[in-house]
Amino acid sequence: MPNLCRVLANSGLACGVALGIFLLARANAVAAPEPSDAAIVHVLDRLGYGPRPHDVARVRAMGLRPWIEQQLHPDRIPDRDVQRRLAGLRSLDMSARQLALTYPYPGQVKRLKDMARRGNRFAQRFVSELPPRARRGRPQDILMELSAARLLRDLYSNHQLKQVMVDFWDNHFNVYFYKGADRLELSSFERNVIRPHAMGRFRDLLGAVARSPAMLYYLDNWRSTARRKGGVNENYGRELMELHTLGVNGGYTQRDVVEVARCFTGWTVDRPDFGGGFVFRPGMHDDGPKTVLGHHIPAGGGESDGDAVLDILARDPHTADHLSFELCRRFVADAPPPSLVRRVAAVYMETDGNIRAMLRTIFLSPEFNAPANDGAKVKTPLEFTMSAMRAVNAQTLDARPVLWVLQRMGMSPYLCLPPTGYPDQAVDWLSTDGMLERMSFATALMGGRVRGTVVQPVRLLSAFSLDPDTMVSQMSAALLGVRVEATTRAVLREAVVRVEEGRATFPQIIALLLGSPEFQRR
Repeated sequence: MPNLCRVLANSGLACGVALGIFLLARANAVAAPEPSDAAIVHVLDRLGYGPRPHDVARVRAMGLRPWIEQQLHPDRIPDRDVQRRLAGLRSLDMSARQLALTYPYPGQVKRLKDMARRGNRFAQRFVSELPPRARRGRPQDILMELSAARLLRDLYSNHQLKQVMVDFWDNHFNVYFYKGADRLELSSFERNVIRPHAMGRFRDLLGAVARSPAMLYYLDNWRSTARRKGGVNENYGRELMELHTLGVNGGYTQRDVVEVARCFTGWTVDRPDFGGGFVFRPGMHDDGPKTVLGHHIPAGGGESDGDAVLDILARDPHTADHLSFELCRRFVADAPPPSLVRRVAAVYMETDGNIRAMLRTIFLSPEFNAPANDGAKVKTPLEFTMSAMRAVNAQTLDARPVLWVLQRMGMSPYLCLPPTGYPDQAVDWLSTDGMLERMSFATALMGGRVRGTVVQPVRLLSAFSLDPDTMVSQMSAALLGVRVEATTRAVLREAVVRVEEGRATFPQIIALLLGSPEFQRR
């Protein structure tokens, strides 16, 4: 305090005022309540795929806000365990060209060999690069490894928020794996487009998506040409505005769709079935003047016409509104508070589309932490399976059985056919059949019947009391982080009594808890 007093020496009350401010700030800091376990679980459920054993204690020791800030900067968090788990998935780091060579369709190899024998130089070069038959795989192996990598990262990565954002953007910019050449492009799409830009600047992400062979092929822009009648394809132009940027009520017209499609003529893919990359072909491009959303784009721009459109759309307030609504719906509630959406949209406009700044605004908002929004989101099948496995610290060496479970639940990674992606609202996931599938998975998981996955219930139960009421409270706190409702509590207590009588097992009790209504929400 003496140094502060000297700085304010001109005032006789300086030291007293400074001391008062100092003591008040210290008192407020001391008096600030630590977040409850339920508040920590709320954040772990929203910013990730739910807590693992001891995660609540780790976050409490670090502090909730520092943990959130750390998640916003995943490059600062070591993640060596995940890299070790992914090491055996050989297709993950291959280029589209390498995938075409290593995972060809059998009929494709035969056709190319016939072409090579007839002197086709491209076919001769491709056939000469084919690995031996023993080292080749099937096209579906690419999907299996890509999906397995997603699940392993969701389960074990320390970059939980990044994983949620990868899922968010994969869904926002949905591409269907089995649409032709996209089987070769989705790995690099996620590796080089989605993951590096998941929390960066939206315009950078949008530009990377626009030049990705995966999106150009999926929405047919690779065929779009001005050089023949009916050759301009409007699919990408329409979805670019309706889904990727402005939103369905974004103020554009059919004329804007046509003009945007003209701007992207010539944005194509070189030999997509053989893993060719993005290329701009001037001969396919409509080089005349265009007008998009009232903005004039002069003739002769070539490839830059598409970039001009992306600039216009990324700066439009409708894009800020649309993205903010989707992010708030993902992290807060199916019907997010309009006041929060407006604030997040304002941050988008002020920061030139900084995704990290938008997320920080959401996570530190009163609406995010409001009791009314606690447990307001129903977990999707992916969120449920991942959170259940994380809650019981499941260790898996084979993700395929879990992928089959997700297929039965209707949410296989990379297999959503329409460009809208999978839904993110309770009404779409609360069917009776869907809930039965969840209960079946929880029972199989705790019963050791998910092949390739191991759970050790004894470790989970070792610290619990044998008194039925106390055990139910302890289990609920440990696996859910919250108290269960009276109905669920009664079911669990009866199950504990049945265990004591030899008519049930402790793993069955945990399965009941994972299948409870409380665990279905986040």
